[in-house]
Amino acid sequence: MRLLTTFLTICTLSAQEEKLVQGMSPTELAKIRPTVEEMIASEKLAGGSVLIMRHGEVVYHEQFGYRDREKKLPMQKDTLFRIYSMTKGLTSTAALMLCEEGKMSLDDPIGLHLASLKNQAVFLSESQTEPVRRHTTIRDLLLHTSGYGNAWRGPLGKLYRENGVSNREAPLEEMIAALEPLPLLSQPGERWVYGLSSDILAAVIASAAGQPFEKVIQDKLLAPLGMRDTFFQVPADKAHRLSVHYRKREGKLTVADSAQNSTYLKDPAFKGGGSGLVSTTTDYAIFLQMIANGGVLNEIRYLREDTVDLMRTNQLPRNIECISFGDEQRHGTGFGLGFCVKYREDDRWDQHAAVGEYGWGGAASTHYWVSPKHDLLVITMEQTMPYNWNLEHGLKSLIYEAVKK
Repeated sequence: MRLLTTFLTICTLSAQEEKLVQGMSPTELAKIRPTVEEMIASEKLAGGSVLIMRHGEVVYHEQFGYRDREKKLPMQKDTLFRIYSMTKGLTSTAALMLCEEGKMSLDDPIGLHLASLKNQAVFLSESQTEPVRRHTTIRDLLLHTSGYGNAWRGPLGKLYRENGVSNREAPLEEMIAALEPLPLLSQPGERWVYGLSSDILAAVIASAAGQPFEKVIQDKLLAPLGMRDTFFQVPADKAHRLSVHYRKREGKLTVADSAQNSTYLKDPAFKGGGSGLVSTTTDYAIFLQMIANGGVLNEIRYLREDTVDLMRTNQLPRNIECISFGDEQRHGTGFGLGFCVKYREDDRWDQHAAVGEYGWGGAASTHYWVSPKHDLLVITMEQTMPYNWNLEHGLKSLIYEAVKK
């Protein structure tokens, strides 16, 4: 009897083992679909894509709803998404590659590469500025502690707009020229401000490399990684794969940018480092897996592992406790040289995030996060504004609960 009991126990354990995919439970992962479909039914989004990788292998890649709801075109694995600020991760990586090549240094003042930004002052009032205590560095641009605000809000927003800083119909170089006479929002290193840092970083990259920013990204990352579906302009033969972009108004989704007449089908004048790329879940997963591997993929090394560690661990100075967007304090979350990082337990923000988790997102409610502790990588894509946390916060606990060993 004891032998029979032991045999049955072993068989039961073996059956349980067989159900796991890279240590994750398909039963638990199956809960993702009804959760997303409920969001679609309640018009939180028109469609989406969820990709999960564990131990470097795809364990889940499912599509939901429509890429074009009006035409009843379903979401597909190769659907193209406007990734907005997910562009920043690639920009930061390219900058660090140039640092490793000796073409620039983290502590270089940006004026060393952009002469028009050598003379900096800090805004006090419309008629008064104060000198900078130190100049903005490349490290500041990566951390968003540069002192530069943005052109959409804050005390400098109007000033930036009036001087053409927000003009996305002009080349990146013109934005840099427009910044020359304008003050900083704060002293470099004193505040975390989500603004123009990554676009300025793109200009620094172009100067240091002696090539346009978009060529640097293409040659150093997109081409060697095999990211064939990531670009500033959607090629004509891939236009049918572009998702419609929706906006939520009064509880209903309306078309904000169609797939057929999108500006992303045209070559943009402005190619910055803060936004602008289009990509797929699969393409972006390739990039993130390289980062998760410590800077290497398919036996090609892009960054040293110690450099990658600077990207995915909190590097903010002690005077900045967490990142924030106005009154939204993301407690327990800092920033590395490329990604936000959940660096300590704090239930006041993103309570289901694992300590050590890093990631970011884009304005159309795209998200990604990576947990080194779980060797787990997750990307959720949709095309919905205003920016929301529906997919990330709605799925994160389900996904972590699916990790069984």
